[in-house]
Amino acid sequence: MSMVSLKSLLSQFWSISATNSGHAEKESRLSFRTDSCDLQLETGLDSSGARSSSREIRSFTVVHARVLSDAIIGLSDGLTVPFALTAGLSTLEDTKVVVLGGMAELIAGSISMGLGGYLAAKSEEQSYRATLKQTREQTVTDLSSTAAIISDIFAPYDVPSTIVADLTAYLSVSPNLDSFLMTFYHTLPEPSESRALNCALTIALGYFVGGFVPLVPYFFVGPHEALCALRWSISVMVVFLFLFGYGKTCLVSGWRGQQNIRSGIIGGIQMVVVGGIAAGSAMALVKAFQVLGS
Repeated sequence: MSMVSLKSLLSQFWSISATNSGHAEKESRLSFRTDSCDLQLETGLDSSGARSSSREIRSFTVVHARVLSDAIIGLSDGLTVPFALTAGLSTLEDTKVVVLGGMAELIAGSISMGLGGYLAAKSEEQSYRATLKQTREQTVTDLSSTAAIISDIFAPYDVPSTIVADLTAYLSVSPNLDSFLMTFYHTLPEPSESRALNCALTIALGYFVGGFVPLVPYFFVGPHEALCALRWSISVMVVFLFLFGYGKTCLVSGWRGQQNIRSGIIGGIQMVVVGGIAAGSAMALVKAFQVLGS
């Protein structure tokens, strides 16, 4: 790793931090930004190409990755658990029981999933605060250990020892040292204040939307046509489970290319198989309970 690219890495980190640490550090950051621009020119990136690249990055990250992950968790459970329940209740051949039981499970499941996501996000926030507190105490009381940690961060990149020594000396007195260690050593991003609430709402809403899909056919049949509605529900769920599995896989691997399309199809088939096993198991258990009860 060259000195220019290393300075570019640090300039990108410090440009995120909202600190003001005097004229000397301002000049240092300015020189880092200049080196970063020179590096872009050396690689042949013109200004229009850089602007188009930044537009592509912004358009790709419209939805935060954590929000997308929460939505997938909620939809994943919502598309399988309520579907299995409604399929099992359909063997009673009472549409009202299926609808009431399904809605009760949807409400209870959404609340439970939302609370679980909220508590998990709160635990993550508490863990970050505790780690940050320990890091701040260590940077004040144990300078030698802090210097060793900084050296370890750059060790995998084969940075010359003289450069590592200069960076260690500079970072040891920098007001951004805590943020640097949290980002590059502990690899813990700072959670936003609204993270817990957003997580709870996203997971709960995803669960409710995913679980409401298999219930829709039961609103359009008679009181004793639950098995007919079940057939429609299975057809709808096969399509939704496949689309969900396909989309979830392609969001990670990509949408274009023969290999990505094949991976998406495999992911869709896997979701259909998982949902089918869950629904079949629920129906078998309800049937078994009916036989035992009679």
